[in-house]
Amino acid sequence: MDSKIYRIDKNRKKADNFEDGVREHWPKFSETVKGKLSLRARILQLGGVKRVFRHIFCAKEEEKLLKASQCYLSTTTSPIAGLLFISTQRVAFCSDSIMKFSSPNGELARIHYKVSIPLRMIKRANQSENAKKTSQKFMEIVMMDNFHFWFMGFLNYQKAFSYLR
Repeated sequence: MDSKIYRIDKNRKKADNFEDGVREHWPKFSETVKGKLSLRARILQLGGVKRVFRHIFCAKEEEKLLKASQCYLSTTTSPIAGLLFISTQRVAFCSDSIMKFSSPNGELARIHYKVSIPLRMIKRANQSENAKKTSQKFMEIVMMDNFHFWFMGFLNYQKAFSYLR
């Protein structure tokens, strides 16, 4: 009988933790879904991921897109959902949703969060994983100036990382 009570209590705690997680992350989750839908609509409007890459990052014809992957960019405030683009000349990221920033003159600016890293500025790319949860994989890009970018939450982590080699 004690083992049944133990299992019931254990499952109740798991359910409580799940409920807390949903409550805590629901606003972020709904924003992420809206952003993904917005970006997908933009991909359809412009005619595909390659055209979106060229449009967002003003890529020239000689620059070829090798891989585009959904992932998150880690920031000091929270992860940002978006697309990671790996091309023959850069690694770039564009957020799914529009961010709001205050401009220097005090006006509210609404823009996509973008990062563009020329390949010549990358010192190395490292693979990493959560020691407690090995299914959580991270990609670290270290710049020549020792600035680090962390990407996570890939659908196909190994394939995305293979394009950085």
